[in-house]
Amino acid sequence: MSAPQPPQPLSSPEPSEPPEHRRDDGVGDGPPPGGDAPTLLVKIFGKDRPGITAGLFDTLAAYAVDVVDIEQVVTRGRIVLCALVTAPTAGGTTEGDLRATVHSWADSLKLQAEIISGIGDNRPRGTGRSHVTVLGHPLTAESTAAIAASITSTGGNIDRIFRLAKYPVTAVEFAVSGTGTAELRTALATEAAEIGVDVAVVSAGLSRRAQRLVVMDVDSTLIQDEVIELFAAHAGCEDRVAEVTEQAMRGELDFEQSLHARVALLAGLDASVVDKVRTEVRLTPGARTLIRTLKRLGYQVGVVSGGFTQVTDDLKERLGLDFASANTLEVVDGKLTGRVVGEVVDRAGKARLLRSFAEQAGVPLAQTVAIGDGANDLDMLNTAGLGVAFNAKPLVREAAHTAVNVPFLDTVLYLLGITREEVEAADGLVD
Repeated sequence: MSAPQPPQPLSSPEPSEPPEHRRDDGVGDGPPPGGDAPTLLVKIFGKDRPGITAGLFDTLAAYAVDVVDIEQVVTRGRIVLCALVTAPTAGGTTEGDLRATVHSWADSLKLQAEIISGIGDNRPRGTGRSHVTVLGHPLTAESTAAIAASITSTGGNIDRIFRLAKYPVTAVEFAVSGTGTAELRTALATEAAEIGVDVAVVSAGLSRRAQRLVVMDVDSTLIQDEVIELFAAHAGCEDRVAEVTEQAMRGELDFEQSLHARVALLAGLDASVVDKVRTEVRLTPGARTLIRTLKRLGYQVGVVSGGFTQVTDDLKERLGLDFASANTLEVVDGKLTGRVVGEVVDRAGKARLLRSFAEQAGVPLAQTVAIGDGANDLDMLNTAGLGVAFNAKPLVREAAHTAVNVPFLDTVLYLLGITREEVEAADGLVD
């Protein structure tokens, strides 16, 4: 059990205080309650109902104890309430008196109580703190055991575990200390691949809750389709285009060359097909929820695509995106010419655009998240503070910071520490 220390009194230290108890901002920084003094860990178990927490502390108040730490968990209607308090010293009361009173109160509510004597507060957490998010569909006991054992093998200690979501996947977060984030990420990436769960490891700290920029690929990430294949279906060359697309996504062909080869097959297609393709585009399940939630929580969201502005501009407007960039199909006299105009958005281009979007958004690269599925997304994924391979090819999964292998794009929210309850709360906000 680990919680922040209670705030100290907002008073300026007297000049006679030792230097180690002084702070430049005038806020008292004396030793916290509990220090090296005797403390009691009071643990309450049983069926949850309103008033248990208030009742316990009302009972403890009679002994004038100070609260050092509190943690409460309710699982399927059963409460576990832990309170670390100083030992009673006032009014001639004893630890035995407190024990008897707490047990009597618990018995009256058909609860169980356990009281453990000790000294001081919780032991300090180890240096090197990380958040480990685990996604399972389902999350099995076997896979949970494997993740926990892998954390331990790196020298890490699990300080806390809590559930982020129960649908569309089960998502839990481990707060880990005592080992480096990079070492932990490496160990868990190997374990996750073997047991078939998705694991993300990020450094703990205030930056996790800071404003972020999320940039994602479009084809087979934000949407379920490959846009050029939708155009090719209207041109009668779908099979030929699909074959080249697949080779490019596997990293077997240079993206720019494959792009020009595929677009050339569209020459002569009537430009009115653009409107038809826009209606055929299918968003990935969870895409609207992901974007809506991020926007309502103050994040900025963009897309970069090796596809075409004729589609991404429409998506930007429909979904309220902050940024969008893609290739542009050339149109002359109402027909596609089979060429693209302007600078090609390729693998390196996506990374450049991520940096550009971050600069425009005023967000450091460390606070950016990139999501993609193909080899041409790799530079972008590795440039971002967190790169997420979404239902990606093996090459991409192995190179990204983390991978998501369930078909719900909104599960990325859990990797950012956003709970399902927060998603639903954001849905209640008025745009």
